[in-house]
This record gives sequence, structure tokens and C-alpha cells, in this order.
Amino acid sequence: MVVPPTDEILSRPSPDALLAAANRELRGKLKIFLGAAPGVGKTYEMLSAARQRKAEGIDVVVGVAETHGRAETAALIEGLEVVPRRRIEYKGRTLDEMDIDAVLARRPALVLIDELAHTNAPGSRHPKRYLDVLELLGVGIDVYTTLNVQHIESLNDIVARITRIRVRETVPDSIIDAADSVEVIDLTPEDLIKRLGEGKVYVRDAAERALRHYFSPGNLTALRELALRRTAERVDEQMRSYMREHAIAGPWAAGERVVVCVDPSADAPNVVRAAKRTADSLRAPLLALYVETDRHASLSDAERDRLAETLRLAERLGAETATLPGRRIAEDVLAFARDRNVTRIVVGKSRRSVWFEWLHGSVVDDLVRMAGGIAVEVVASTATASGSAWAGWRAEPAPARAYIEATLAVVAAGVVGVAIDRLVNIGNISLVFVVPVLLIAARHGIWPSVWAAVISATAYNFFFIPPLYTFTVADPANVVALFFFLLVAIFTSALATRSRARSLAARREAQVTAELYSFSRKIVGLAELDDLLWTIVSQIARMVRVEVVVMMPSPDAGGRIALDIKAAFPPEDQLEEADLAAALWCWDHDQATGKGSDSLPGARRLFVPLRTARGKIAVLGVTNRDDVQALTPDQRRLLDALGDQAAIAIERVLLARDIDAARLGAERERLRSAMLTSVSHDLRTPLASILGAISSLRSYGDRYDAQAREDLLATAQGEAERLNRFVGNLLDMTRLDAGAITARCEPVDVSDLVGTALRRARPLLREHRVVTTVSPDLPPLQLDFVLGEQVLFNLLDNAAKYTPPGTTIEVSARAEGTRVYLSVRDEGPGIAADDLPHVFEKFFRAVEGDRRRAGTGLGLAIAKGFVEVQGGRITARNRSDRSGAEFVVEFPAGERTPAPAA
Repeated sequence: MVVPPTDEILSRPSPDALLAAANRELRGKLKIFLGAAPGVGKTYEMLSAARQRKAEGIDVVVGVAETHGRAETAALIEGLEVVPRRRIEYKGRTLDEMDIDAVLARRPALVLIDELAHTNAPGSRHPKRYLDVLELLGVGIDVYTTLNVQHIESLNDIVARITRIRVRETVPDSIIDAADSVEVIDLTPEDLIKRLGEGKVYVRDAAERALRHYFSPGNLTALRELALRRTAERVDEQMRSYMREHAIAGPWAAGERVVVCVDPSADAPNVVRAAKRTADSLRAPLLALYVETDRHASLSDAERDRLAETLRLAERLGAETATLPGRRIAEDVLAFARDRNVTRIVVGKSRRSVWFEWLHGSVVDDLVRMAGGIAVEVVASTATASGSAWAGWRAEPAPARAYIEATLAVVAAGVVGVAIDRLVNIGNISLVFVVPVLLIAARHGIWPSVWAAVISATAYNFFFIPPLYTFTVADPANVVALFFFLLVAIFTSALATRSRARSLAARREAQVTAELYSFSRKIVGLAELDDLLWTIVSQIARMVRVEVVVMMPSPDAGGRIALDIKAAFPPEDQLEEADLAAALWCWDHDQATGKGSDSLPGARRLFVPLRTARGKIAVLGVTNRDDVQALTPDQRRLLDALGDQAAIAIERVLLARDIDAARLGAERERLRSAMLTSVSHDLRTPLASILGAISSLRSYGDRYDAQAREDLLATAQGEAERLNRFVGNLLDMTRLDAGAITARCEPVDVSDLVGTALRRARPLLREHRVVTTVSPDLPPLQLDFVLGEQVLFNLLDNAAKYTPPGTTIEVSARAEGTRVYLSVRDEGPGIAADDLPHVFEKFFRAVEGDRRRAGTGLGLAIAKGFVEVQGGRITARNRSDRSGAEFVVEFPAGERTPAPAA
């Protein structure tokens, strides 16, 4: 069989590669200086390269560069323009971050950004520095940056196992893959340890700890190999991209790469093992490829199981497996090999019959003839191939009704043919019998269509070939015509059957793809874990036609890991002991376990781990509904696809839950710290004053005159009242958090409310001038008088704290429509714009100068809680007429009570 050459196809550049190259031209160039460990000199090399570019006339600025106190590194910054950093206030500290807006406004040709994995301070535009880099690249600015290998996401867990230290700041692998160039800054472990001992990496105490743990020679050697391997992978991908862009057929043997061709034959595992030995001898990666042709649809269950087991064997041997749809195996294998820059193809040569190779051709011969510069290694088979010259004719047995339908279709065609022959004398009446053959082939497959062809030839002979109504053929020419009619009928039935098989396979693939797409859209919108797990098990049960259970880990009473059933379809509460053991083995060893696997095959279910790039998520257990057969290869492949989507969805929900828990924990820690700070200050200060006054009176009371004793008693009383207010605030806040505050609303006169609050706050306001403006015709408010008075008191207390002595505090009340507004205005410094959203938060205190004002930070939070309990609203803003703050409380007006008659 002549195979058309593929040179014309391979001479065209890859459209995807050209599009990727065009997109790279539209953005800036990224260069990463990659190091195996801190201290190898990444920043030094980056600055040296930048100075060389500046000498070439390139506009270079420093966005951020960390010298870590190294004089030789700091000297390289001299002469380079440094963009001033942006200062961000966070938890009482000032943090310096790269000012991305200043860099964008400056728009240099090249910007230096140190420490790519850095986490930006809260309040920055992006949470991670690599996102700043992506924004700069997007506007066409070139970037030089530095990165340590332990910060690469895919290598994070490997580095953690080597060094026993897990790095929290990571960079996605896509950033490294998108880099235009990666330069490894390599330093031998001995030289790096020497630099560490000289204090060029850390200070002496930290250097000694690092030498004992992270910077051991073994750790540094392993990290060095990781950095070199990761860079080699990136260089190899760049070479393959270049080859695709320029239509270079290859291979370029810059590095050995082996691909093994997998088929359903019994000798395929031996071919895979031979390929593994070849790859190991060449120290090359191994790829296993299966080309799925039309014949795949006619494979028996035994052959499908054998194929799946061979692919699993290749995976266990460390090979990357791939399955490609195709028609001409040799062409597809070579196209894959050239795309992956493969240097050697390993293929098995089975002992097939001459008839088979004459009908179907020889894949090995085609590969050897078309391989060009790719070496082809042929592994001889020790067993006879299961395929035969008639392998394409193998099909599932058709039901009896298919043959009955074929017979009736031929009878109908014969009736139509007889009628046409009597009405019109035509010579090609045999074409009438081709129609039922094609129809039956499209509906029922090969053997019913062959049956239709045979009885069509018989009917044509009986009714239309002289002598009529006998099976005798008098003219030898009619014998030849009848023979070729039968041959054409059988051939067309085979073509129609193949077309039917392709159509059915395409329909199944389209259905599976549509269901996978629907499943992915369905699980994206789910935020609750229980809803997500139920959707997963029901979808898997429906698509794969199995019983499903999902198990997730939880610590048991002994501190070990136990697996609990989180969802099952049909619902199930517990598993058998064998299934539990298989599930735990699957979780512990991160591999498929149970029925149909190599581990604990006696279990009722097959358990597969659900994993993502971050690690294991859950265990999925399945069994066929007949509870006898193991999963077929098609079921297993579909299960893997669904499991991958399910793992990502579960990880997304768990990450969202962890983020919420971390946010809640951070808020709880912030409140705890604020409360401890507040309690330590606001309890101890009045207690110290009270104790001082009382101890002075007891020890030296006879030496004080009456006025001095009165002053000491007044001080003790004032501090006791202050302490009482603080404890009251804590109790009120506790009641608000517990929801134990219930407003007992009744008509309240606004003038009485304001007057009571002012009388209570008089000691606090004695150094201020108070101006009160209350409209005389205000309607009564439906309020709890005690809570309302406490709201005004807290606002007056806040104004007294933040307003200088001698200034004026204004209290006003007015009605607008159906609302009544109470406001407290002061003449203090006002509220900073950054503090306005937080003034009503618990334990929040405004900053004045370089320190925070005294107080608990609870008064305004309690006022807000009391106002909302009574159906009102409170807001804070700065005055528009002068400096100062204004707090406005808004309540709905009650029914106006008519004055009684005189």
C-alpha cells in the first residue's frame, strides 16, 4: 500500500506556534535569573546585566532591588535610576513596596524587579509581585527579575521533602514557561557554604543555623540539580517552539527522547519494557503513544483490557502516555515524534500473515521508510498477532430482527425492481438491490448487510437474469455480472459499516464531551462542599454507570488519618472491611487500589485518588452495578476525566473555606490583641490612679489639708467612674455580639434625651464649650431611652477625647420629612480618609501623629450597635465648613402626640 508523503504538510509552520510568537512580540521580554538557593548571586548578576544594557544605550530603571546589606551589590545600583518605593501603613508599621504606577508613568525600556515570589503588602494593587511583572510586560516593558528554585509551584513539595522546610511564597510554573530567557546562576555547594561562613548571605547567628539545616551540602546539591533540570526543560520547550515556528521537521538531537508505540497485542508489554531499557540506557525521557484508528471500535473486551493495562504499565515505568485519534498510524506517529523532538521510535514487529500485510500494510515498514533522521528500533515479537486479514470484519453479533429486517428490505427492493422492469426496460436494474444493502449496513453493521448482499444477489439472479425464475445462469457474461454485483454489494456494505462506526464513535465522543462540559459548568457554580460532592457522585454514577462513594480524610481519636464517607450514590453509610482497607491504602500510597488494580484486588470497589497539583484531595470508590466485572478501559478513562474535574472543584471549595477560616482567624487574633492592649492599658491606668490616691490617704492622710484630701478622693472617684465606663462598654459589646440586646421602645422626647446625655457627660466636657440646637417642634421618637442616651453619651465622650480643650462641641437635632437627625460635631483634627471606613469597628482607635489615642476603641462600635438595634443608622464624616468630625444618627420619626386641652 502506497502511503502519501507528509513532507508538504510538515513544510508549513505551525499556526499555533506562529500565533504564540506574534503574541510575544506584543509584550515585553521577561528574563529570570534563577538560583538554587539564597546567596548564589542572582541580584548581583541581574544588576551587572542591567549595567551592561545601560552602557548599550537602553533606558534602565530599578523598580526594586534588595541588597541585603551586601556592599558589592549596593555598589552596582549606583549610577542606575531608582524609582522611589511606595510606603504602605500596615498594623502600625510602614512597609516599602514597588510603586508600579510610578514605573508605568516613567515607562522605561527595562525595569529591574528583585524577588519575583514576594507577597505585596495589603492595600497594594496586586497581592503578588509576579502579577505586577505581568502588568508591566503587558504594556511592553522588559523585565529582569530573580527567583529561587524553591519558589516554583510544581517543585515546592519536592524542595520541602529535601530541606524539610516548606516555602509559602510560590510562583506558578506558567510564569517560568512564559519567560523569554532563564539564566541559571550556578554556584557549587562548597563556594556557597564559604560565602555563608563569611557572612555574605546571613548574619553570623543566622548563618550558623542555616548551615545546620537548609545549607547542608546534600540539600544544596539536590537544589542545584532541580534548578538545572527545570531550566533544561524550559530550554527544550523553547527549541521545540522554534522548530514549529520555522517548520523544521527535525529532530534536533540536542537531547535524547524515546517514544514507544503501543497496541492491543499480547506482546505490547514486552515492547514497553524494551523501550524503558532503551530510554534508561540513553538517560532519556520515555513517551508511550497509542494511535486510535477506526479498528479501535471493533476491539474485543480482552484487547481493550490489554491495551489499558499496557498504558498503565508504561505509566508505572515513568513514561508519559498519550492517545491520539488517527487514520494512518505511521504518519501520525511520525508527526507526534517530530512535534515532540523525538530521536528514537520503538515499535513491535508482530508475526502477521501475508494477507494481513497485503490488505492493511505494515506499520513498521512505513515507519522505517518515512522516518528520515529518527531512529526506529524494532522489537521482535515472540507471539503470533491476534489480528487477521479479516480483523476489520469483526463485530458484535447482531440480533435476529436485524436479519429479518434485511430480508424484508431485499423483498421490498425486489418488488420495486419487478415493477420498474415491467414499466421501463432498463439494463441496470441491479442498482435497486444496492439500496437495502447500504440501508442495513448503516443501521445494523457488517454481517446483516452481508446477508442482505447475498440474498440481493440471489434475488437478482432469480428474477432478472435469464432464464427467469430459476437459479440457473445460461450466459457466462451474466455469471461475471452477478459475481461483480455481489462483490460491489459486499464492498459497499463494508464502507457503509465503517462510516456507521465512525458516526457512532463521533456521536459518543460528542455526547461525552457535552456532558463533561455541562458537568464542569455545574460544579463551578457550587460553593457548599456537600452540594458539590452530591453533584459529583450523581454525575459519575450516571455517566460511568457505576455505584460511587467519595471519602475524605479526617483525624480519628488516635491522631491517625481516617477516611469518612462524604457522599455516595446510591446513599451508603458504611463500607466493608476490605473496602476500607483498600481506601486507606489508596490514600496512603496515592495509587489506584481495589478491584481491577494491582493492590488489594479482592475489594468490592476500585478506589482512585483525587489529586491536584497541591496534593491529594479525596478518594473515589466505584463498582459496576452488576458488582462482578471490573471497569472497562472506556469507563476507566471517563472516570479519570471526571475525577480530575471533581478534584479541582473540591480543592476550590476547600481553598475558599480555608481562606474564610484564615480571615476569621486573623480577625479573631486582631480583636484579641486589641482587647489585650486595651485591657492592659485601660484597666491598669485607672487602677493605678485609684491605688495611688488611696495609699496616699492611708499613709500620709494626716499631712494633707482638707483640699488635698478632697482632690485625692475626687481623683479616685473619677478614675473609678472611668473604670466603670470601660467595664460597661465591655459588657455592652459582649451583649451586642451575643444578640442579647432588646430595645424596649417607647415615645421619647428628643430634648429630654439630649439633656440627660449632656448632664451625664458634664465631667468629660468641662474643658469644652457645648452648643445645643434642638428644634422645638420635633416629633417623639420610638426609642429605648437608656440605649439612646448611651449612644449620645458615647458620641460626646469620643468628641471630648479627640477635640483640644477650649474648642466647641455642637449637639443638634432636626427633622427632615419622616426622619429625625441627631448630630454631634467637634472642632478637632477630623478623621483621616483611610480611617473613615473603620471608625465603627471594635477596638479601632485613630492615629494621632505617631501614636494612637487612648481609649478602648469600643464606644463608637457600641453606639452603632445600639442605633441599629433601634432601627436607626449612624454615619461619620468630616465637616465641610472647617476641620472637625461630625457623627449623624438617623431615626424614623414617631407619631406626633397632640397637646392636651387647657
